[in-house]
Amino acid sequence: MLNSSSIPAGAELDPGVRDFIRITGEAYLTHGSGLERTTINARQIAEKVRAPWITGGPVMHAVTEHTVSTPHGGVRIRVYDPDGAGAKPALIYIHGGGWVMFSLDTHDRIMREYASRAGVCVVGVDYALSPEARFPVALEQIMAVVQHLRTHAADLNINSERLAIGGDSAGANLSLSTAIALRDAGQGSVLSGLILNYGAFGIDLSADDVRRYGGPDYMLTADEMAYFWSQYLARPEDQSDPRAVPLLADLHDLPPVFLCVPQCDVLTGQSMALDARLHAAGVETRAIVYAGASHSFLEAVSISRIAETAFNDAASWMRDRLSAR
Repeated sequence: MLNSSSIPAGAELDPGVRDFIRITGEAYLTHGSGLERTTINARQIAEKVRAPWITGGPVMHAVTEHTVSTPHGGVRIRVYDPDGAGAKPALIYIHGGGWVMFSLDTHDRIMREYASRAGVCVVGVDYALSPEARFPVALEQIMAVVQHLRTHAADLNINSERLAIGGDSAGANLSLSTAIALRDAGQGSVLSGLILNYGAFGIDLSADDVRRYGGPDYMLTADEMAYFWSQYLARPEDQSDPRAVPLLADLHDLPPVFLCVPQCDVLTGQSMALDARLHAAGVETRAIVYAGASHSFLEAVSISRIAETAFNDAASWMRDRLSAR
């Protein structure tokens, strides 16, 4: 279990992560201040800025797209098959972006890395973004995708008995909330594991994390996180809804969890709090703190050894979990 001693002393960024933050920050600055952009414009800029980081990496045997019916309209999914072999386990991946931006395209390389390293199909979900589609729209869409994969697994070369879900930042929030909702619906056995990368699990931030890592030098600022929550939640009472804020939820009887925790992130304290609560609830959990890593650091895998290590750690954990059933 993580505690304060689990966080390495100092806050020197991994060289590759530092370059990732610098290059990405410079690219954003060419488009003006982030808080002055419209939502649509911010999304377009984000796609352009993130485009260089998805190039290269593993080549898939097949990448196909499908539309899944949900209570909130059709949702596009993208299925990455690394080798074309028989039906294999699958990771349902939920991209980050504060529930407001990013896409299957900004996270294309992340999904290919997981597919190749773990030998699984990865299913990316193009859920509806806020503020046009506020909580609980995205969560209910993802729930529908999980049910679709259970009933149409054979068509997608997937083993429906070996499904995991995971995501980064807001995607980690939605992944954990999906697992909780499935458990509450009596379907907790549907998922074999969760991969939660630098997730936003609660609204309140650690004062120490804000002081040390809440500024622009560490990829995600405290002001940005507050803005994202304001765009995602539909009503004031949603702030106390455990489906939106999973740190408030009962965490018993959840699938095993892999927590990827960057040292230098305004959300680090939330992963530590979640790890403690999962252990108290008896959930099998593996949490790793990556020294010198920041929010979004997995996107820097082309230049960062620490991102490479994090992918390999998660892939090894996933192989163990998904081969056990």
